[in-house]
Amino acid sequence: MMRIHRLLTVACCALSLSACFGGKKVPPTLLTLTSLAPAPASIARSASPGDAVTIDVPVVSKELSTTRVPALVGPNAVAYIEDLQWVEMPDRLFQDLLQETALRTTNRVILDPRQGALDPGLTLSGTLSRFGYDVQSGAVIVRYDGALSSQGGTRVETRRFEASVPADGTAPTVGPALNAAANRVAADVARWIGG
Repeated sequence: MMRIHRLLTVACCALSLSACFGGKKVPPTLLTLTSLAPAPASIARSASPGDAVTIDVPVVSKELSTTRVPALVGPNAVAYIEDLQWVEMPDRLFQDLLQETALRTTNRVILDPRQGALDPGLTLSGTLSRFGYDVQSGAVIVRYDGALSSQGGTRVETRRFEASVPADGTAPTVGPALNAAANRVAADVARWIGG
């Protein structure tokens, strides 16, 4: 009886996991973003009122509101790269990458929006409008439109950041290319934040 119970539990877990991936075979690995900026041994910082930077989760379009990696195959057609999925939603992964890169490469105190009650200071928000493979150019493209606003919104700056890295449209090349392009954008954003 105990053996049957274990088998049923394993079967139910397998079915629920396959349901998470639309009933299809789970990819051999899941994709994430990792910062390529050198990590300091330790970080200890303080900020005067209004000097911290809070980095919000970017707004994304419908084709990016999934763990699948999009491929733009025409002006109004989107497909998804086979056997390539994010470990988490790409907007959250990109926010984490922006935070980590800014933390490693600037002298700013970097906050998550959940820490905003401390002193949000400057707020970085934006739209992640491209974050996938472009068939026509044969490259992945990452495009982020950032808005940096002071506390109370007395001053707002906007800027577009974009990077592309060649790939052949397959999972083994698109994943690393997306990480490289996202890191270029994150490094440019960190320089814009400054400090």
